[in-house]
Parts: sequence; structure tokens; C-alpha cells
Amino acid sequence: MNKAPNLPAPPTAEQRPYSYERHGIRIDDPWAWLRDKDYPDVQDEAVLGYLKAENAYFEALMGPHKQLIDELFEEMKGRIKEDDASVPIKDGNWLYWSEFKKGTQYRDWYRKPAAGGKGTLIYSENAEAEGKEYYRLGAFAVSPDGKLLATLADDDGSERFKLVVRDLATGNDIETVTRVGIGNPVWTSDSTGLVFTEVNDQWRSYRAQYHRIGDDPAKAVTLYEEKDDIAFSVGAARSTDDSRIFISTGNNSSNEVRIVPADDPTMPLVLVKPRRPDIQYEIDAAHGRLWILTNDSHVNFRIASADPAKPGEWAEVVAGSDRTYLRGLTSHRDHLLIGSRVDGLDQLILRDYPSGREERVPFAEASYSASFSGNPEYAPDSYRLAYSSMVTPQTTYDYHPAEQRLEVRKVQEIPSGYDSSQYVTERLMIPARDGKRIPVSVLRRKEFAKDGSGKLFVYGYGAYGYAVPPSFSTSRLSLVDRGFAFAIAHIRGGDDLGYQWFLDGKLKQRTNSFNDFVDVTRGLIAEGYAKAGRVAAQGGSAGGELMGAVVNQAPELFGAVVADVPFVDVLNTMLDDTLPLTPGEWTEWGNPITDPDAFHLIRSYSPYDNVEAKAYPAMLITGGLTDPRVTYWEPAKWAAKLRATKTDDNLLLLKINMGAGHGGKSGRWNSLFEVAEAYAFVITQLGD
Repeated sequence: MNKAPNLPAPPTAEQRPYSYERHGIRIDDPWAWLRDKDYPDVQDEAVLGYLKAENAYFEALMGPHKQLIDELFEEMKGRIKEDDASVPIKDGNWLYWSEFKKGTQYRDWYRKPAAGGKGTLIYSENAEAEGKEYYRLGAFAVSPDGKLLATLADDDGSERFKLVVRDLATGNDIETVTRVGIGNPVWTSDSTGLVFTEVNDQWRSYRAQYHRIGDDPAKAVTLYEEKDDIAFSVGAARSTDDSRIFISTGNNSSNEVRIVPADDPTMPLVLVKPRRPDIQYEIDAAHGRLWILTNDSHVNFRIASADPAKPGEWAEVVAGSDRTYLRGLTSHRDHLLIGSRVDGLDQLILRDYPSGREERVPFAEASYSASFSGNPEYAPDSYRLAYSSMVTPQTTYDYHPAEQRLEVRKVQEIPSGYDSSQYVTERLMIPARDGKRIPVSVLRRKEFAKDGSGKLFVYGYGAYGYAVPPSFSTSRLSLVDRGFAFAIAHIRGGDDLGYQWFLDGKLKQRTNSFNDFVDVTRGLIAEGYAKAGRVAAQGGSAGGELMGAVVNQAPELFGAVVADVPFVDVLNTMLDDTLPLTPGEWTEWGNPITDPDAFHLIRSYSPYDNVEAKAYPAMLITGGLTDPRVTYWEPAKWAAKLRATKTDDNLLLLKINMGAGHGGKSGRWNSLFEVAEAYAFVITQLGD
């Protein structure tokens, strides 16, 4: 798929002299001009001209493969039930659920009385999205009395959400509370007001406010504003027992929580414990106690409880463990629900309050992804679970503790058909160069021969303690059915094997993530999954940074690489504290402004700064013009530098969504079509 004579030449971005000096080092950045000086308002004609030229080049080069893209899209679409509905969730006197209708891009939301009756449409995403290039529902919160609905919606991808209150009796929107909301709005227990968070001009969630329904939104009461640390973000939540509202503020490694009564958030906030470097905690409330998950004495966290009158005095309930990684808790009337991970495998635990007896929800498969999901009530008769594996479709369960019984409520339907017996999933442990054994989850067809004749697709992320789950995907079947083995590399930087696994891939140990991915790929090649050059790789955001680092380190391993919204201009971004996320990211990457060691380390691996005159694999790079997380100029600058520097004639494509942000296009079919484009790119580059 290299450029044919009748196809256009790739765009060339002008190089304009620009340099700066930090810590005695001169940095030249001739593509710095691609950052519009008026961002987020991007109107610079030269910038827009270059981005449009790249998009036109993408369309021209992918145009000859329209048939394959359409085939993949229809194939993947055929595995999705067009008229699908979620399992209803009981919350108070109502059952709530969402539905996709045939041909629609978005969900419609319904409810009906729990005692029985007819369902009613209460919110249509499709109607809200009409005429908009982008639409995303960010939050959906019904008041405790069931009369009002608060929604947060984004219509341009900037992740600045409009908070609107709707009267469910009339269906009319009665108030717009803010246009720069984020997170989840929290109703007071008496349904008379909302606690919500807002972002400032730098897209930092900096304050929590209280708005009483019927009052002027401009006169909302500020409950808490973060002024001490610009790296901290503010959030709000309500306890499971509905007694308290929690106002949290924190960054990626430390936080603190304040409490206020849920029936009167204007009361003075009570600080649970003040922030400390690298110490995190989260809390819930039940039975007149606070229940706390914290890493204050063990890297894998412990569980404690406290009297709300003395919230800083914690009594240990569950000790920390080297083997068991405690990841989350919610306190219901009958059980403390604990999400944990043992040896990289999800565990769901119900803990009895009086006796401390723990009950694990049983699952039969050797590798899977499971979580508590959709349990808004304090005293339910059963608990809702979500489950899948790489071969088992998404399954919704209700677990009945009185009977120790799992009830299947829904199994993901695949209209075009799916026979799980034709697929095999494997869990491998591949040694990295420093001796650490890296977990790898693999999906392949039964007949896939591990003799080097096949093709391999490796996916990775490796940052922020996010573990890519070994869960089910209908889309990846289109690759596996075409002779690929699909592998997820559970590299350091995620928390797959515990919180230390995350710590071992951040700050001074950041390069472990990149080395792990390269070593996993080499290990899979040695195991016969493919030959070097017959491997595709994909990652997005911080996983896009991963893609940039591994193609700089070992480009010969890969035949095609997809880097979605890639965080590749790491040094320049971390040096700019005016950017939305930068201060909060210093705990992840280091602060190169004040720390020369961090500067030199980031400079040593930042993908943009380490592009060299050598051969690179075929690459598809994506970005979003309104993306507040990874700004559009990062992928644009990287693509421009690669074009000017690399020595090969392998295809390099840049696609910038001009009306979308970090997640790409909105709508289930639009986003699926982008998956089809990426897979078509990979398939055509690796060949038969």
C-alpha cells in the first residue's frame, strides 16, 4: 500500500526555526508552530491547512481499500444487536434501563415503576444528538424522589459538559446549571439541590458547588475550591447509604476527602485526613461508620473503618497483603463489597459486617474480567455483576448471597453468530530483560499454528495503574478470523499484578513499560505466533506514547502500528504548566521544569524527541482537534517529524478528527467505522 504514481504525495509541514534552553540543553522544535497560539480556539490558517491536507491524504490512500473497510464495518456491525436493551436496574421505586433502536447511534433511556407498569422514555440521546457532529452523555442522575433528572452532555469533544435539569413529569428542561461541568452531579438526599464540579479555562476540575433547584445558577454556593495545588482535581460523590456527600481533591498519587451531610451540603465540611504525598484513600458509609480503602501502610491497600465524629482515627478491618490487591469497596446494608485482584485475576468479595466472614463469587474460567456493576441501592436483595473473558461474551449476573447463586440476567447476543469453541484463550508469562515475568493474554482460533506463519496483533497501555482487562470484544474477531493472534501485554505501568506493578512503570522506572512491550513481542515471536515484521501493534493516549517509544526502540519487529491520540510530545507538554493536564501529570512522569533528572529522563524516551533517520514501520496516527487530554498538535508534530526524518517508504497516515476529542467520533456506528479503518490499515500493511 505504498504510494502509487496516481496518488498524491504526502503533505509536508513547513519547518520554522524555534528553540529554547532548559537545564543547559538546547531544544530545537521546528514544528512548534503547529500549536495554534489561540488554542483551544484553532483558527490559524496554516495549521488548519496542514491538518486538512493530512486528512485528504488519509482519504486518498485509504480510498482504494474502501471495499475492505466496508466489509470489516458490516462484519463488526453484524455482531452487534442493533435493537438492544440493558438489564433494568432498581433504584428506589423505579426500574431504569437504556435501549438502542435499530439504525440509531445512541441510547434512549427508560424507566417504569418497580411495582409494575408501563415503561416511559425519559431521555433520548438520539434526539439530543440530532444535527450535531459530536455528542456524548457524560452523566445521568435521577433525584432520590424520582422527579428530576440531571444530565451532563458534551457536544464538541472538549469534555466541558452542560449540566441540565429536567422535570420528568413534563419532559421539559427546567434549568441549565453550568456549561463547564465535569464528573458526576450529586443530588442532596431531599432532592432539592445538586452538588457538581466545574472546570476552569485550563480544563482543571477545581471546585465543587451547590445549586438549589429554582435558585439562580450564577449564585451557586462554592463548597470547596482547590487553591493549594493546581495539580489536584475536585470530585463529588454520595455515600451508598445516602447519608453523606464526599468532596474529594487529589492527583494521580495522593488525595484527601471532606464530608458533609447529604441533606444539607452547606454545613461545614469535615476533613477526613489531610493529604500526604503518595497516600490515597477512598471512603463509603454504612451502619454509622466510615469504610476506608487506603494504601497508607501497604502498597496493595488495606481496609479500615472510622467513627464519623473522629474520621481521622482508623481501625484496621482488612490488612494489606502482598498477594491480594484491594481495588475498590462499597458499603451496603448487608455486605461490604470488595473488588480485588489475586495473581492478576479479578476477585469479587462479599464481607459480612458482624463476623468478618468473606465470600468470594465463584467463576469457572481461568482468565476473565469481573466487576460489581450497577448497585445503586443500599439494601438490595442481590448484587449486579459484569463478567466476560476473551472468549466469553459480556454477561450480566445477579448474585444472590442468601443462596450463593449466580443468576444469568443477560448474555451479549451476537446476531451474526459466534461459536466460542472455535477460539482459544491463553495466559502466558513472558520474561522481560530484567527478569520480571510479564502476563500476556492471547486470543486465537483453534487452528492457529504457532509455527511463525501467522500474524500477530499486540495491544498495550501501561500507565496510570490501568490494567487492560482480558475481556470480550466482538471487533477483534475480525482480525482473529483473518489469521491473527490477538495479544494484550499486561506491562508495568498498569496495576495488573498489584499496585507495585503500576509503580514499577512510572517516574524513574517509566521505561520498564516500553521495554516490557518490546520483550513481550519478542517472546511471542519466539513462541511462534509470528515472524518479525508480521506483527501489528496498537495503543492510545499513554498507550500511544508506548507505540512511539517502541517504534523508536525496535522498529524492525513491527509491520504496522496504530497510535491513537498519542501522548508523544512528552517533554514539551510536561514543560508547559499552562496546559490542562500537565501539573497533575508530574506525579506520573516527573516535573522537568524543576527536576533536571526528570528532564533528562523524559528527553531520553519522549517519542517526538527521539525520532531518528532510520526505517519505521507503516503507521496510522490519529488525533482530535478538540481533545483536551492529548492536544491535536502532539500527533501532528510527530507525524511531521517522522515524514521529514525517516528513511523508509512505508506508509505514514495522520487522521485528525476536526469535530471530536480524545475518544474519537461519537455514536456507536461512527466509532465502529474508525475501528474498521484501523483494522483495514493493519491488514493491508501486513498482507496475506
